[in-house]
Amino acid sequence: MVPFDIHLIRLFLHVLAATIWVGGQFTLAAQLSTVRALGDTATKDVARAFNRLAWPAYGVLLATGIWNLLEVSVGDRPTSYHVLLSVKLLAVAASGIGAASHVVSRSKIALAIGGTLSALGAITAVFTGVWLHG
Repeated sequence: MVPFDIHLIRLFLHVLAATIWVGGQFTLAAQLSTVRALGDTATKDVARAFNRLAWPAYGVLLATGIWNLLEVSVGDRPTSYHVLLSVKLLAVAASGIGAASHVVSRSKIALAIGGTLSALGAITAVFTGVWLHG
């Protein structure tokens, strides 16, 4: 069994924030047609409500991600680790940039591109994170 210590708390907070950021995006996307049926402003209202939880979760992901890196001797890792870590960091950035552009977009195509970039970045970050630490 893993000991109950600060490392466990760090990992727990990182995974919890990821479930909110990533899982929330996919849950919201899956329910979009139902939300649209609730009225003209329902989609925006639900998105705003989700953002109040999602953006703090993204902030926790960034903070605990940096904390995770400070706990690993990155310089001692092989080149393959550095490459995969770079892919993960690009995916995290893509997810945040995509989500931010989705929030400010007005056209349907820009909304779609931002949402897609955010979701693909998020799922790539989860996959590469598991791969790095698995």
